Amino acid sequence: MNPYPMPIERLAGKRLLILNWRDIRHAQAGGAEQYMHQIAVRWVKAGALVTWVTGRGAGQSARDVVDGIDVIRSGGALGLYPAAALWLLHSGRTFDGVIDCQNGIPFFSPLFLPQATPIVQVVHHVHQDQFDTRFSRPLARIGRFLEKDVARIVYGKRSIAAVSLSTRQELRRRLGYTNPIFVVPNGTVDPPNEIGPQDPDPTVTVVSRLVPHKRIDLLLGQVAVAVEAIPRLRVNIVGDGPERSRLQRIAVDLGLSAVVTFHGYQPNHVRDDLLSRAWVTASTSAAEGWGCSVIEANVWGVPCVALRVPGIRDSVVDGETGWLVDDPKDFGPALVGALEHVGEAAKATSITEACRTWAGRFTWDRSASLLAGILIEQSAPTVKAKLQRRRARSDMAANARFSVSAGFDPSRSLRATDEVSEEGIETSVLLNGCDETDAHAVLRRIGIFEAEITLADRDGILAGPSAVKRSGPVDQIPFPVRGGEA
Repeated sequence: MNPYPMPIERLAGKRLLILNWRDIRHAQAGGAEQYMHQIAVRWVKAGALVTWVTGRGAGQSARDVVDGIDVIRSGGALGLYPAAALWLLHSGRTFDGVIDCQNGIPFFSPLFLPQATPIVQVVHHVHQDQFDTRFSRPLARIGRFLEKDVARIVYGKRSIAAVSLSTRQELRRRLGYTNPIFVVPNGTVDPPNEIGPQDPDPTVTVVSRLVPHKRIDLLLGQVAVAVEAIPRLRVNIVGDGPERSRLQRIAVDLGLSAVVTFHGYQPNHVRDDLLSRAWVTASTSAAEGWGCSVIEANVWGVPCVALRVPGIRDSVVDGETGWLVDDPKDFGPALVGALEHVGEAAKATSITEACRTWAGRFTWDRSASLLAGILIEQSAPTVKAKLQRRRARSDMAANARFSVSAGFDPSRSLRATDEVSEEGIETSVLLNGCDETDAHAVLRRIGIFEAEITLADRDGILAGPSAVKRSGPVDQIPFPVRGGEA
């Protein structure tokens, strides 16, 4: 346990506002709502006063208190944005910090709040391509314009929290953001102490909303290929959505009625029971902000076979917690190879341990602390200017490892966006906005002259400075997997 004050503890007594298009009790609440709710609950427990302004779904009350969060609802799917703007202008409330969650259409909160109000955007993924799937062509153009050009002007140089490296990359490349962008991944459920045995038959369990961009139809087509090599194959699809009837018809047309079971929406304990007995999970999604279902499967020691797409490629450690496939037509052979791989006891044990170790790095406590750190830095610099000098781009980070120094207190010595972990007599720090030279200078200025410093890699940025050193990838499985990490 860290002996130092964590960023989340510094939110005690602060009045915080969350702007999100739905709340956790909305009938269509999903991963974005779960993300913000889990973080907000922890801020409330730390002593913050949290208000959540959102849209009002069918049957929902205008006011509610959910897990200590004051929820204010008004407006529908699009009407919530002007309703939220009017509330910001006329509520008479002031806030010590605002989390503005972008779900394609921003709230543009800087236009309706005092200029000095600290505002941090949370972005799960960029919606430029999705506007065409939901709106007419003229409205889609407006949506892209608002998300890209208008938002970049309105939010200025304020910090952004992205849930993955893929999302940060999209914000840079597609939207042209030059702001500081920090990665705050989703957390997940606590790993169980024990996991049960696999099903006797090769089993794939997929937990997913049944919506077009998840591309479950593509998965079914590739299952039809895989079942020829694995005749006892079983596939569980857990989840519901507007695509369910169409997907069930596709399964029948492909002759998969005895192979694929559509379970619909299931409570957590049923979902977890199905996951825990699976051999692998799968993802054929077009893109995600982060692979929540991938990490939830990893909790149970279940690896993932997935297409190499944004978000999913961040949550799967290729060759260690699953396998990434570049071409959809190779997905069926990849699924066969993965099932054969985990069918061998020794290999299954190795990858199960890797999955559970990886998933264990993603906790909601950590997510809440990381986002709190960004909000604190946005509120006011936490160290003297001479300690703030970092010349590297904000996307770069350095890992520093050193013996615990008497009097070392990161809450006074480092930025709130730096991540600190204590491991026995050693301290590990992820220094954001630093290359090796910057990191040496930062440590010298706070009296630390002996440290092991390396540039943070992809896993270090996602999983934190205390990520367990891995022994290396599992054996390659015989299917075509091309390319490297983006």
